[in-house]
Amino acid sequence: MIIGGAQENTLLNCLDLIEHHDDEVMLVTGPALGPEGDLLHRAGFFPDQANQQGRAELRGRAGELQIELLPMFRRNIHPLRDWAASRAIRNAIRHFRPDVVHTHSAKGGLLGRAAAWSLGVPAVIHTVHGAPFHEFQPRAAREFFRRCERYAAARCHHMISVADAMTDLMVRAGVAPREKFTTISSGMDVDPFLRADEHRQAVREKYQIAPDRVVIGKIARLFHLKGHDDLITAAADVVRQCPQVLFLLVGDGILREPLIRRIESIGLSDHFVFTGLVSPSDVPPLIGAMDVLVHTSLREGLARALPQALIAGKPAVSYDVDGAREVVISGETGFLVPARDTAVLADSLIRLAENDHLRQEWGRAGRQRFTEQFRHQEMTRQIRELYLRVLGRRPG
Repeated sequence: MIIGGAQENTLLNCLDLIEHHDDEVMLVTGPALGPEGDLLHRAGFFPDQANQQGRAELRGRAGELQIELLPMFRRNIHPLRDWAASRAIRNAIRHFRPDVVHTHSAKGGLLGRAAAWSLGVPAVIHTVHGAPFHEFQPRAAREFFRRCERYAAARCHHMISVADAMTDLMVRAGVAPREKFTTISSGMDVDPFLRADEHRQAVREKYQIAPDRVVIGKIARLFHLKGHDDLITAAADVVRQCPQVLFLLVGDGILREPLIRRIESIGLSDHFVFTGLVSPSDVPPLIGAMDVLVHTSLREGLARALPQALIAGKPAVSYDVDGAREVVISGETGFLVPARDTAVLADSLIRLAENDHLRQEWGRAGRQRFTEQFRHQEMTRQIRELYLRVLGRRPG
């Protein structure tokens, strides 16, 4: 449960099921390792002492949500640890005796579905936030992960995609037939994004951004395949034609120092601001300080930053990858750009930087189109209806 979109989606779904549907919910997770931060601690949960089985139970503001932290349940492949995690997940399911097991992520999806299926859980559901296999992997690794997904897909009743593009990808790869998928947008708390502009002046003052600067923001880990290098390449052309532009990079990661060095080497230091790692609650105000959001990741199911920016009334420029085209509609809410085409990327950013009227018009269109679709309560309502369909029950 690091700080990330899929994790936030999962936590909101759990809390909604309790608050709005009076369900009993247990969240099984591993430790939040990595530089992204721990979402559960940020959300007000805290660990109690580990029990005799080596599990740590967490409690927080929503005391009804039982969270079992399995120390051996890690992201990276490790046969002995994964075997122990599989046994622990199976024991947790056997003890809780749920009507539904809903899994997320590649590791959780593989181990969780196999355990739940073997125990005869009445409804086993998996959400595809992004495929674990992709073209940037070595062929052997890509085929291994594809086969893992196919194995796991045969051990669940239904799958949820956060974007139609994820269903298309999984069907093309032979993971499962199309009728096994339903698209449900990944929900969020939209209200802070609707109020994002209330913080515009304060955030700009914090980062010493002059009122007349046009701020192009990017929200992503400073990590491989996130496209920061492409953005810097395009930025040289953007700044040459629009010297009032400033790029606000939200997030942190292992590439921070190399990116800073490259920006310095081409003389753009005055046009970039790095925020470092921020809390999820800081994201809406930061978007409020922006005029345009840019997304240059080379793979991502549907980056939450795109609907977040649109709900906040900011147009978006995105590489045309995965589910981006389902929210970034060229000529209506922003520009879609062929992946790695930095010349078209620069031209698109220049057009928006030079045209305040266009930014306002497309931002309003995005807000009107996507606010209700991405409310987390609406996501949970659709997910729970799917649970009931699989269980053969009627809502209510």
